[in-house]
This record gives sequence, C-alpha cells and structure tokens, in this order.
Amino acid sequence: MTRAALVRISGRVQGVSFRFWTRQEAERLNLNGWVRNEPDGSVQALVAGSDGAVAMMLERFWEGPSGAVVADVRAEAADTAGVPVGFRISG
Repeated sequence: MTRAALVRISGRVQGVSFRFWTRQEAERLNLNGWVRNEPDGSVQALVAGSDGAVAMMLERFWEGPSGAVVADVRAEAADTAGVPVGFRISG
C-alpha cells in the first residue's frame, strides 16, 4: 500500500545538510517526494511510498544528519496524487 506524509521538522535543521541527508535516506528507502527549507528555520518534506518505508523515514527524521538537533517532527497524511517521481530538493 502507498501512503504519503507531509512532514515539518524543527530544531537546528538548516545549515547542517538536512535536505541532502533527507534525499539520500529517501532514495535508500525508495521514497518519492521533495524536501525544502522553510523561512521559519524548519524543514518541510513530502514523502510517499510503502507504509513501512514512510514509517521508517518518519523515525529517521528524529535523528537527522550529524550536526542536526531535531526538536520536533510533525507529520500529517497527504494525498498521493501529484507526488513527483523520485526525490528532489525543491528549495
């Protein structure tokens, strides 16, 4: 089954290669979607794939790359329609 989640990660998550780390982890898990920095200092991501892969990515967001200090990970269900194929850094 395919599911999608829109996720906001907050804490010290910009300036620590969080987006590049996210893309690498997402590709490893065969996820589609995107990741971007937000003006408020958080990172937002859309991840879509199998239930297990999305759940694993949500757990990994709590770790992040070395240098990141993740304070919060908030996920909400998202529509799988319109999710790009592959995983990209969008901003």
